[in-house]
Amino acid sequence: MSKSRYRDAGVNIDEQEKAISAIRNLVASTFTPNVITGIGSFGAMYQLPGGYENPILVSSSDGVGTKLKVAFMTGIHNTVGHCLVNHCVNDILVQGARPLYFLDYIGTGKLAAGTVEAVVSGLAEGCRENSFSLIGGEMAEMPGFYAEGEYDIAGFITGIVDKSQLLTGADIAPGDEVWGFASSGLHTNGYSLARKIVFDEMKLTVDSYVDEWGCTVGEEFLKIHRSYRPILLPALEENLVKGLAHITGGGFLDNIPRILPEPVSVEIQLKVVPVSPVFDFLVNNGKMDLEEAYRVFNMGIGMVAVIAAENRNAFLGAVTEEPVLLGRVVSGDRTVRLLR
Repeated sequence: MSKSRYRDAGVNIDEQEKAISAIRNLVASTFTPNVITGIGSFGAMYQLPGGYENPILVSSSDGVGTKLKVAFMTGIHNTVGHCLVNHCVNDILVQGARPLYFLDYIGTGKLAAGTVEAVVSGLAEGCRENSFSLIGGEMAEMPGFYAEGEYDIAGFITGIVDKSQLLTGADIAPGDEVWGFASSGLHTNGYSLARKIVFDEMKLTVDSYVDEWGCTVGEEFLKIHRSYRPILLPALEENLVKGLAHITGGGFLDNIPRILPEPVSVEIQLKVVPVSPVFDFLVNNGKMDLEEAYRVFNMGIGMVAVIAAENRNAFLGAVTEEPVLLGRVVSGDRTVRLLR
């Protein structure tokens, strides 16, 4: 009787070792002096930095959704890793946290070392851009579970903030101003609907050139989700921000209320929102209701900041990119009102 081998069942340990060897230097390039262990340990160790009087750890996890489908269609895999890191950085930034370290999970049906290396290169680039460490992760080869050539990725981030610098939105009050920072495009949300409109209904491909965008569908859909940490950090350090909302799944209508205290709402003047061409294209060709569009997509704004009106000049002087004044805080019931 012949021996049963793991490879016969669809799992290639040699390919996994090849992938680990390929990404070892990429991962190490993100290490700060606080990283205690190298790649390959059963658990990653990280020494917390000093300088915090009352430190609070902030953690989050996320994925990039069906943006991965576009990566599969184009064969370009490095941008989704970068998107994942930036998305997670933004998610803890809204509570004032500085990122410390990142862990990733990659699950696939058949491990391809080159694809894994491309994904991890994006993860590493995102960590370096945001000045923190990729300290570990997991690669799982599960034959029969994923379609051929497909994979999934998830990210896990831990950051730190002193309790005195924690952003909760609790002191947001009527009269405060609402400012928005531009997105780079779809970021990592709304891809299921965007793909349906563009690929299924309009019959375009990733190689189709769209004049309004100045690029192909694949290039537009794989644009990297921005990190807002470098832009907002000076304003956060000067305590000029009352609350931040990362505009991801749920758009304006579901994300901004997450930072509002009970007695207030936000009014957004739609005429000032710098709607990106990709969203005009999707809304028009998809025949979308405007309210649905602002619930599915970021519509050109990836981060919203709420500040006291008297801090406007200081805030604009501190941030490294000019934002757009979207509206104001009013008395209400934790809702967003879209004013045409």
